Amino acid sequence: MIPLEDARARILDALRPTAAETVPLAEGWNRVLALPVVARLTQPPADVSAMDGYAVRTADAVLGARLALAGAAPAGHPYAGQVGPGQAVRIFTGGFVPEGADGILLQEDADQADGVVTVREAVTANRWIRRRGLDFSAGETLLPAGRRLSARDIGLAAAANHPWLAVHRRPRIGILATGDEIALPGEPIPPGGIVSSNAHALAALVRAGGGDPLVLPIVADDRDAIAAAAAAARGCDLLVTTGGASVGEHDLIQAALGEHGFSLDFWKIAMRPGKPLIWGRLGATPVLGLPGNPVSALVCGVQFLLPALSVLSGLPAAPPPTMLVRAGAPLPANDRRFDHLRATLHIDSAGHHVATPFPQQDSSMLATLARAEALILRPALAPALPEGAEVQAIPLGQFGI
Repeated sequence: MIPLEDARARILDALRPTAAETVPLAEGWNRVLALPVVARLTQPPADVSAMDGYAVRTADAVLGARLALAGAAPAGHPYAGQVGPGQAVRIFTGGFVPEGADGILLQEDADQADGVVTVREAVTANRWIRRRGLDFSAGETLLPAGRRLSARDIGLAAAANHPWLAVHRRPRIGILATGDEIALPGEPIPPGGIVSSNAHALAALVRAGGGDPLVLPIVADDRDAIAAAAAAARGCDLLVTTGGASVGEHDLIQAALGEHGFSLDFWKIAMRPGKPLIWGRLGATPVLGLPGNPVSALVCGVQFLLPALSVLSGLPAAPPPTMLVRAGAPLPANDRRFDHLRATLHIDSAGHHVATPFPQQDSSMLATLARAEALILRPALAPALPEGAEVQAIPLGQFGI
């Protein structure tokens, strides 16, 4: 068995980002930039007013001064003239500041009647003026390559006049569930059988990680059937299998694929749940073989599949993000396998995040995983810890699982 960190590093080192494609701006959310977004214009394009009021010369706009109203400069309709001595131009938020003006007299600080503006509050030079280029300038790199685009980023790219974006293609992930005993939800369940949950859960996890899942039909414990199904995923960026990863006589993934050029890198990881995990290549297609146990498959998905999706999407290789929490119960000493304790998560009266493990941690309990909000991480040979001790945990809500 190899350590969890070594296994993840070997998986991520073997992957490369997908090629770039061009998508409309409206479809850019949650995609990863393949090329930086560079401003095509300067924002704001000229000095603009930050408030409604009057564009004035501050030398004239002293308390009690009476200024002649020379015109107006609403947003989108610049004033064509110049503000001369003793003049004011009505201006609105976003309107271009006319030449000659160096301050904004707020409308609530002025009275206007019969074409005369009376100053009720002296104006400070440059106050309430947003200078040209305050936000960004043409040619400035606003968003770097390798950034996953948020809604804020989409707004910035739009303001920079980018109708199209160069992003990495969404990784295509084949998902193959194997086993004589499993049936799809809603289908007849064979004698001694169970309903398959892995393919659907992993497909959702792939979508949460920014990929496009290709769920293949369930195949029985038959070498030829497994090999044929795997061949259908050769165009994918990654093939994920579930079940058949151990060494029982019905665990056939390695045997079935080995006859068709499968090259094994490693299998078996010193972690709980999820020890039987396969990593290798079927021709040019990377293969990640997950355990058939639903909880094990999802925990492995968090530790290995999501980071793999990040690399394929063009993001840096990294483990799943963790947070420092306080244990909500005493934690026993750990053995040689890196453990993941399913736990609830709450904030106590002192503002600390507290993760409390469920009393039962059996890896068959999918309902417990569904109720869990975090995975408490217990490294190999970690000592016993009292309640309240600080530990690292993976918050699950951020992954949509």
